[in-house]
Amino acid sequence: MYLIVGLGNPGKEYENTRHNVGFDVLDLLCDKYNIDMNRIKFKGMYGEGKIENEKVIFLKPMTFMNLSGESVKEVCAFYKIPNKNIIVIYDDISLDIGRMRIRKSGSAGGHNGIKNIIFNLSTDIFSRIKIGVGEPKGDLVSHVLGKFSEDDRLEVEKVFNAAVKAINCIITDGVYEAMNSFNGLKL
Repeated sequence: MYLIVGLGNPGKEYENTRHNVGFDVLDLLCDKYNIDMNRIKFKGMYGEGKIENEKVIFLKPMTFMNLSGESVKEVCAFYKIPNKNIIVIYDDISLDIGRMRIRKSGSAGGHNGIKNIIFNLSTDIFSRIKIGVGEPKGDLVSHVLGKFSEDDRLEVEKVFNAAVKAINCIITDGVYEAMNSFNGLKL
């Protein structure tokens, strides 16, 4: 069983912002695999289904970004999901728009949602798919809570589609194969 977590903030005002790219990728996954995310529990919204005959749980923490780990911890404890079967999708300001990077583990890199997940799980060993949202030209908070330009949105949607393929690859072939196949690509 895999837990696939898309990070973002709940509420209409945050839809399609840079900080909510994890939610956007989960929405694409739900469409592709016909999974309804209509249950509310574990401080989040979630749904269950299958990818390539592997049971998956999709989770959107509803705690707001900085407390995402609380929701992740509750799901993992309830379903007894090992850290190696967690995949977290989130925004990364150190990557240009049109880029994606997959990692098996590592530091939070300044991302408060990841920092909170590491804190709550007491480990940094879980897969991540980082979606590039570009560096801020001004205030960080305004940047991540801001929306993409029309052209940038088209670029980042290509990355969303690649992230869906990367998740399938992680589940079927492992995180190293996904890293070899997707890291470094300009989408």
